[in-house]
Amino acid sequence: MRALVVDHGEAGPVRFADVEEPVPSSNEALVEIRHIGLNFGELNYVHQWPAGTVHGHDAAGVVVRAASDGSGPSEGTRVAVGMAPHAWAERVAVSPASLGTVPEGVDLADGAALGIAGVTALRVLRKRSLLARDVLVTGASGGVGHFAVQLAALAGARVTALVGSPDRAAGLRELGADEVLTDLAETESRFDLVLDTVGGPLVAQAWSSLAEGGTIHLVGYSSGQDTTFPSGALFGFGEPRSIATYGDMTPTSRDLTDLLDLMATGKLSAPVGLRGDWQDVDDAIQALFARKVRGKIVLDVV
Repeated sequence: MRALVVDHGEAGPVRFADVEEPVPSSNEALVEIRHIGLNFGELNYVHQWPAGTVHGHDAAGVVVRAASDGSGPSEGTRVAVGMAPHAWAERVAVSPASLGTVPEGVDLADGAALGIAGVTALRVLRKRSLLARDVLVTGASGGVGHFAVQLAALAGARVTALVGSPDRAAGLRELGADEVLTDLAETESRFDLVLDTVGGPLVAQAWSSLAEGGTIHLVGYSSGQDTTFPSGALFGFGEPRSIATYGDMTPTSRDLTDLLDLMATGKLSAPVGLRGDWQDVDDAIQALFARKVRGKIVLDVV
C-alpha cells in the first residue's frame, strides 16, 4: 500500500513509498484512511523520526475491521484518528484510544483536522475556569489558534487573538475573538491565561502582560527563536505567575469525542484553510512553511 514516509534528504520532509500492510493486534482496529491532517511540528522537526517510517498523526477514515477483542468502534464506523503514529497511509492499525466516532452531519474530512491541534487547544484551556477571564492566543491564525479562539469563547472568556500580520486576522472575530492584534503593545490588557504557539521573544512580551495568578502555556515554538527575559523580569509581588510546558501525549479518544460533539451541534468549526489531494503534499507543505495557510491543511487520500 502507499504511504507518506519520513525523508531526511533534500526532497523531504516526506515522500511516497510502498509499505507493508498493517497487521492489527487484538486491541487495534484497521482503518481505511480517507483524509490526512498536516501539522507544522511533525513536518518542520521531521528529523526526530527515523527515515523511512510511515509519518503523520492525524487522519480520518472508516473502520474496515474492528478490534478482535471487541473494543472500540465497529466495522463501518466513521472515525477521526488523533495523535496516533504512522497515520499517513492508505490503511492504519490503530488503538481505539486514539479514535473518535464522527457523528452524522459532520464532514469526515473535518475530523482529520482535529487531532493534535484541537486536542492541544482543548486540554490547555481546561486547565482553569475561563468564565469572564482574559485569554490571549498567540499564532491565532494557525490550527491550534483557530480551535483555541473558538473554545475559549465558548467557555465564556474574553479572547484576544494575536497574529503576525493584518492579512492573517481574517475570520478570527467571527470565531469568537473580542480583539485581534498584530502587536501586544497595542493593548494594556492583563491576561489570566496565555496559549502560546510562537515562542521566542513573544514569550517575554506575554509575560509582561500576564495577570497575577496567570499562566503562559507553551504549546509550540514556530518562530524558532530564543526567549530572553530582561533582568528582574521574573521577580514580582502578588499572586505567583507561571510558565507551563505542554507535551500531553495521553490517549485522545475522549477529547476527540468532545470536540466532534461540539462540531455536530454547530458550536465548533474545523479551521480547514487548504483542502487538496495527498499527491500534492509537497505543495501543501510549502504553503504551510510559507505561512500561506490560515488554519489546517487536510488532504484527501485518493
